[in-house]
Amino acid sequence: MSQEAFQNMRVVGVEDGSFQKGVTDNALLIAVLLTGSKIERVKACKINVDGLDATQKLCELLIGWRFDAILLAGVSFAGFNVIDPEKICERFCKPVIIITRTKPRNQAVKRALQKHFEDWQVRWKIFEKLEAARKVVTSAWGAPVYMEVVRGNIEWSSNLARALVIYGRVPEPLRVARLVARGLS
Repeated sequence: MSQEAFQNMRVVGVEDGSFQKGVTDNALLIAVLLTGSKIERVKACKINVDGLDATQKLCELLIGWRFDAILLAGVSFAGFNVIDPEKICERFCKPVIIITRTKPRNQAVKRALQKHFEDWQVRWKIFEKLEAARKVVTSAWGAPVYMEVVRGNIEWSSNLARALVIYGRVPEPLRVARLVARGLS
């Protein structure tokens, strides 16, 4: 598939807003739909800090949208409110690509979940289902990102991510979602 074809795909970026642990009960969850660099739609909702409602709320945000892929900025939002990428993939029959700026430290996550949550096993199951994150260079001038792909091809996903980078190393749908989320928080 050509670079131009990737740039014309309809891609959703998902990011959360800022919150103060122990002070705020909710955080924003933002979904931004872009075609190339053009913003088509933006939706927002509130999710509970350390809750279990992020997967359901994201599904509600995406209803009625036509898109080719979903980019998540990790799987933990609003603390440890974990989005289950497999459920999102099953619901919408589209690849879900998890892209983080730093290498995931899943054993540290597991220890934190065990220490702070009685239901840690429910949250941990989502992390366990993920494949190992792969280092992907998305731009000539930036550090790599780390990518996990749910029901998709890593080569195709890497090419999509590279095609959607305009500034820095993060694909534009995630970069825009982050700007909107932080700006509204």
